[in-house]
Amino acid sequence: MEEGSTWLWSVYPWVKALHVMAVISWMAALLYLPRLFVNHCEAEPGSDTSEVFKGMESRLARLIMNPAAIVSFVTGFCMLGINPGLLAGGSFMSVKLVLVFALAAVHFAMLGWLKDFAQHRNARPQRFYRIANEVPTLLMIGIVILIVVRPF
Repeated sequence: MEEGSTWLWSVYPWVKALHVMAVISWMAALLYLPRLFVNHCEAEPGSDTSEVFKGMESRLARLIMNPAAIVSFVTGFCMLGINPGLLAGGSFMSVKLVLVFALAAVHFAMLGWLKDFAQHRNARPQRFYRIANEVPTLLMIGIVILIVVRPF
């Protein structure tokens, strides 16, 4: 083992801990934002209530969701860089990465919906956001099972 790799292995648990915290924060935001959208649907565009929801949605995305997603990806790729054997350990990691990129697609879709609300252009009903709220949950279940159980 090279001297540099010894140092990398010593920080690996810290990178992993930061990754877990970032993922928890990211998931919390991905689960809460569609709930805000459900309630925002009831508000009259331009009303005080609508403006409150716009502020809450914007702050959630800007201060929690986006930074947590960035830290999740950076620390995830750092772990793969420190331990590239994770990629060779079975196809579970390839499937997990596909699900993570699907979660990122959901993230960007939510940012688009946030923009629609901000510009008073939402045309989707509450039911859409109620269903959209389940997508991150289903992806998270698949990701956790793949990482913890490693079924294949």
